[in-house]
Amino acid sequence: MSKLTRREFLKLSAVSAMGAVLAACVPKATPTPAKPAVAVPTATPKPAETPKPVSKYKEAPMLTELVKAGKLPPVEQRLPEEPLVIKPIEKIGKYGGEYRLGFLGPADGAWPYRCNEYDLMLHWNVEWTEVIPNVAKKWEVQDGGKTFVFYLRKGMKWSDGTPFTADDVTFFYDEISDKELTPTFPKWLTTAGEPVVISKIDDYTVKFAFTQPYGLFLQRVATPTTLFQPKNYRKQFFKPTADASFLEAKMKEAKVEKWFQGYSGWVDPRLNPAAPVVWAWHYTSKMGDAPQWVGERNAYYWKVDPEGNQLPYIDKQVYTQAGDAQAIVMMALAGEISFQDRHIAAAQNKALFMDNMKKADIRFVDVKPSSMNTITISLNLTHKDPEQRKLYQNKDFRIALSHAINRKEIIDIVYVGLGEPWQLAPVKESPLYNETLAKQYTEYDPAKAKKILDGILPNKDAEGFRLRPDGKPLGVIIEFTTAFWTSDTMEMVAKYWKDVGVRTTIKPMDRSLFYARKDANELDVGIWGGDGGMDVILEPRWYFPYSTESQYALRWVEWYTSGGKAGEEPPAPAKKQMELYDKLLVTPDLKAQNEIMKEILKIAQEQFWAMGISSQVLGYCVVKNKFRNVPQSYWGSWLYPNPGPLNPCQFYWET
Repeated sequence: MSKLTRREFLKLSAVSAMGAVLAACVPKATPTPAKPAVAVPTATPKPAETPKPVSKYKEAPMLTELVKAGKLPPVEQRLPEEPLVIKPIEKIGKYGGEYRLGFLGPADGAWPYRCNEYDLMLHWNVEWTEVIPNVAKKWEVQDGGKTFVFYLRKGMKWSDGTPFTADDVTFFYDEISDKELTPTFPKWLTTAGEPVVISKIDDYTVKFAFTQPYGLFLQRVATPTTLFQPKNYRKQFFKPTADASFLEAKMKEAKVEKWFQGYSGWVDPRLNPAAPVVWAWHYTSKMGDAPQWVGERNAYYWKVDPEGNQLPYIDKQVYTQAGDAQAIVMMALAGEISFQDRHIAAAQNKALFMDNMKKADIRFVDVKPSSMNTITISLNLTHKDPEQRKLYQNKDFRIALSHAINRKEIIDIVYVGLGEPWQLAPVKESPLYNETLAKQYTEYDPAKAKKILDGILPNKDAEGFRLRPDGKPLGVIIEFTTAFWTSDTMEMVAKYWKDVGVRTTIKPMDRSLFYARKDANELDVGIWGGDGGMDVILEPRWYFPYSTESQYALRWVEWYTSGGKAGEEPPAPAKKQMELYDKLLVTPDLKAQNEIMKEILKIAQEQFWAMGISSQVLGYCVVKNKFRNVPQSYWGSWLYPNPGPLNPCQFYWET
């Protein structure tokens, strides 16, 4: 099989296609088209379209010159036997030009990932309804969902011209199995606590064997992650395969005591341009070394258009480093950005762009949010200060702070009247929508907030601010990154909390510092976006302590992801959610997965781990008018790392 239907991810919110996969195992099953208004999966996944034979491939003029000069082999020798054929969104493009973007430097690594590096074993289609082939040309699901076999593209090559084979997949397995390099085996590659076994069948076939059915595996493979690494390059730095004297010299040069401390710097293409990639553009310098960071055309890129033109169409990606998001806004207004939604597409900026559309020669395209909230507010439930932790773990304290927030005023002032008061809950379009979870404690009622707080913290200082039970002043610090937010909302929340006697300050910082503090469990009250509104099962970070993005309970997450060997044992409700999610992971049935997730959401409703401000509304992207093959609308989500699924390799300049 080569495609896996995922209609329920958007229509039924079911993010496992295993039900369809298992149905496909029934003899003589026939695909049954689903009616547009009825969310019923097809009986069998649709087969991938067989690429039309191409008599002669074509390439960019700059590569033709290198071939003539003897610096590159002919294009037929650089492409695999079965290159992936990409159908352009609008039409066949033209070669040349630069794809210009703004970014905030090394801490903004998600942006180049979205725009260039999303080339995984599998891929989301543009509509975000199916998992489709990518590096793997097809796959099979065996043993009732326990075993997955991937078939690679014979003749595919890395950007340095070395063959891409099954050895690159098994080498990835060697890396994640090495206790020095990867102390904790990735949880997403386990079922029932047991790790996957990855084995090579032949040079272009690999097998992933789990001990239990893995209902979400193919979807996980299509989300930001990887299942392969360039063995031929990385083996020289990997201790089990490296020459000891060479590795010792590299360690001395990098001034590290252990080999794994320098490994990332040696093999990460962002830090070492010599490291080969499979992406459309390979970087020519270290990220952050200069104001502009460039990715040049990968001569061995393995995708073509229907007429046999090797992709990408555009010669270069150019990332211009900016000091803050507003600087990128100014770049876009000056016509210096080709395509950008990240950092600049705030509601308050849209009018500014509209006023300057002609001058900047730009247009808008819609970005449909999968997120369920504009801002999440997380009190650190595993705070290092015992008194603060005890207070934050008091659900009534969190309820009081939620009632103290005037969400309607924030919506009117900051979000120009768009959206409605909302907690951390699935969006209305999802059948996992829980109205109580979405709306509880959103009423602005400072009198109620004060009454609740009087029962918890009755004592105050001379200024009227509340004292902790130990007699010390209570101070709450709202921490956030300026990469995504201005101080507007945070200042308003701080004022509301001060009005009910809770001394509150705000602490803006760059993203790298914010993440360092989060990962060290040093945040007091953290701010982030509301991921998981539509992709509820794949992204449950706000519904229970699931990943390191569940910043309200990092020590509980450590306990969960380490199998109880690290971190702090969570309370019974959180442990129950973790048990339910582990059960969901080995449940292949679509409806059963949804029922389990509803139980998790019910506990989230009861526990109220963190709070939100308002529902998300339709977003936008700023695009130069002659920058083409961009759809009029697309999804926005980290799990659908826009614009990655659009295949930026098929973007082109009309002139």
